[in-house]
Amino acid sequence: MPELSILLPMLALLLAIGAFAGVIAGLLGVGGGLILVPAYYYAFEVLGYESPALMRVCLATSLATIIVTSLRSVHAHHGKSAVDLGILRGWGLWIALGAVAGVLVASSLRSTVLQAIFGGVGVLVGLYMAFGRANWRLGEAMPDGPKRAAIGGSVGFLSVLMGIGGGTFGVPLMSLYSVPIHRAVATAAGFGVIIALPSAAIFLLTPVDVAPPWTVGAVNLPAFAVTIAMTLITAPLGVRLAHAMDPGPLKRVFAVFIMIVALNMLRKAAGY
Repeated sequence: MPELSILLPMLALLLAIGAFAGVIAGLLGVGGGLILVPAYYYAFEVLGYESPALMRVCLATSLATIIVTSLRSVHAHHGKSAVDLGILRGWGLWIALGAVAGVLVASSLRSTVLQAIFGGVGVLVGLYMAFGRANWRLGEAMPDGPKRAAIGGSVGFLSVLMGIGGGTFGVPLMSLYSVPIHRAVATAAGFGVIIALPSAAIFLLTPVDVAPPWTVGAVNLPAFAVTIAMTLITAPLGVRLAHAMDPGPLKRVFAVFIMIVALNMLRKAAGY
C-alpha cells in the first residue's frame, strides 16, 4: 500500500481538480475532459508518476468519469424531451466505432504523441470557443450516408484521443447543421455515453507498466471516484453562478485558458 506521504497530496490534488472541473462544467456547460486530462497529467507528474503511458491513464480516467456525468445529463435532458433520439440512433454506431478505433490507437502511442494531439486539437477548440458564431451553418439537416459515417467516426476517434465526451465536438457539429442549441446540448450528452462506455471498458482491460496507485487497466480509481464526488457537489454551484452573471465573457476567458493549457501541452510534447 502506498505511503500517506504519497496518498494525501494525491487526494488533495484530486479534490481540487474535481471541484474546479465541476464549477466550470456547471458555469459554462463545457465537458470536464478539457480540464481533467491536463490536470490529471500535471498532478500525477508532480507526484512522480511520469511515464510514456501516463497520458493514457489520464485519457482513460477522464473517459470513465464521463460515463457517469453524461448518463446523469442524458437522464435530466430526456425528462424534458430535449434529446433527439433519431440523431443518436443514426450516429451512434459510427461514433462508437470511431471511439473504439481511438482506444486502439491511443494504446499504442506514447504520452508525448498524445500530448501533441491534445495540444493541437485543444488550440482549435479554444479558437472556436473564442470566435465561433451561433449563426454559422454548413447545412439545414444533419448529414447521412458516407458523410455521416466519416464525421461520426471522426467525432468518436478524436474525442477518445482527447479524453473528452460528446459536447466539445457534438454541440458545434449539430449547431452547424441547424439543430437548435438546447437540443444539441442534450443530444451531445448522449454522444458522451456512446463515446465513453466502450472506450473506458477497453481501457480497463489494457494495463500500463507505470501508473499511479490503484490504477486498474489504465483507469485510476481514486481519481475517478474523487472527481465524480466533487463534480456532484460543485457543478450546481457553477449553474447558480451562470444564472447570476453573463457567461459570454467568461466563455472567452475560458477559451484563452484552454489555449494556454493546449500550448503548454505542445511545449511539453516538443521537449521544452
